[in-house]
Order: sequence, then structure tokens, then C-alpha cells
Amino acid sequence: MQIHSKVISGGLPEDDEAFEELQSLGVKTIISVDGMKPDVQTAAKYGLRYVHLPHGYDGVPDSRVKELAKAVRDLDGPIYIHCHHGKHRSPAAASVACVAAGLIPASQSVSILELAGTSPNYRGLFESARKVKPLEDALLDELKVEFPETSEIPPLAEAMVAMEHTNDHLKLVAAAGWRSPPEHPDLDPAHEALLMKEHFAELLRTADVGQKPDEFTRLLRESEEAAQGLEDALRQWQGASASSERPESIGRFSTRISANCKACHEQFRDVPLGEK
Repeated sequence: MQIHSKVISGGLPEDDEAFEELQSLGVKTIISVDGMKPDVQTAAKYGLRYVHLPHGYDGVPDSRVKELAKAVRDLDGPIYIHCHHGKHRSPAAASVACVAAGLIPASQSVSILELAGTSPNYRGLFESARKVKPLEDALLDELKVEFPETSEIPPLAEAMVAMEHTNDHLKLVAAAGWRSPPEHPDLDPAHEALLMKEHFAELLRTADVGQKPDEFTRLLRESEEAAQGLEDALRQWQGASASSERPESIGRFSTRISANCKACHEQFRDVPLGEK
């Protein structure tokens, strides 16, 4: 999605083909606002510089807005800004960066998110887009920014990145009728459910979770149990005859995990920065 002649917003470049396409578009700098560690090595193969300036679904903090604005103003372009799927955080980041840097008018900021398909449930992202204002050049001139290739992120956020990756695999498996997808024969349904269960188990052992409200822990524990149930049901079904009917419990466990994740995000992750 073209935000400005110098700035493009999109999803994670996942392989050589994606980086090669960015190179063919003339992109010089990639800015990741995702929590996942950028693939700096592959980007460098194609002459692309990576900058890691992550932010959450709860909005773009004022300090990050300034850093993003300086980045889109000063770094070599075209600049490609991405999150994971390219629908929520990256359009918000690109929007506030371009407005703050004076590249686009503030009146366009919210419409960029709407055009990208950003979910209105991410109220913090829309709030950031609504309140952003152009920054003085002198302020950006004085701002000292390191523009790191990779940034340290909290353990909880890092765990969520891994969980999202496994969840994407489970979606592919579900779309294939809970069998290995033809386009991804390496994905074993029961193994992906096992990985999801381990993500929940690991989270429950972190110090960060120990400081969260009881409801946060309850949702995690219930999801861990549902993931275990999903794994067991898938293994039992996979071990049965090829013609056996798929157990309805598979869909039930999957739905429970999805519902718990959504509830947890709404209550804890996606609360706008201004309401915390």
C-alpha cells in the first residue's frame, strides 16, 4: 500500500522472493514495527537496510512516532514499513510517521487505516492516527535515534510472536480440513497443536505472567488445556482409518482457543495507550 511516494506499507517479507521483489521496487530501507526479530541477513543480500522500531496493537507511543517520523524523513527511500500481516500496525505506523514528518496531511491519517482494512477493534491504533500532528523540523533535527537493525523486546511480546506464527500454521491446517495442507505438507496438525500447547505452558512459567491479573492467567491456563485437548483429538483421529469421521471436539477445542485469545487481546493487549 503506497502511503507517500517515499513510503510503502505491507506485510512481513518472508523469503528471498519477497526481498527480491522489494529490491525490484527500488526499496532501500525496511522498517519493521513487528515484535519478531527481522531477517537482517537476507535483507542485506539484496542491498536492503533493516530498521527495527516495534510497537504494539495498543497504539504508537509518542516517542516511537518521533523516531518513525525521523526515519521516513531522513533514511534512504523508498521505505517499506511492515508488521506481520500488514493490515494493522504497519498502516498505523506509516500513517503517523508520514503525518508527523510532514509528508502527508493529518486529514489522511485515519483513512489510510480504513483503506488498509485495519480492524476498528484496535482502538489504540486509530487513536494514534487521529491525534498525530506534524512535528517541527527543528525537533526532528535534534532528535537522536540509533535506528537499530534489531531491538530487544519483552519476553511476553516475544512469546506472542512465536504463538502467532504457530496460530498461522493452525489456520492453514484448519482450512485443509485439519489435515496437512497440500501447499504445506510439512505441517503436521497434531504437532502444531502440541507447539501451541507448549507456547501456553511456557508463558505460564514466565515472571511477566506472574504479575498479570488472575483473569489473564485463567485464560492462558484454559487455552493450554484446550490445546492439549486439540492435540489429543487430532492424534486419535490421525491414528484411525482414513474414512473415519472427524471428531467434533477438534472444532470445539479450536474455537475455545480462538475465543480465549480474542478475549485476552481485548482486555489486555489492545487497550489504547491513553486508557492504561
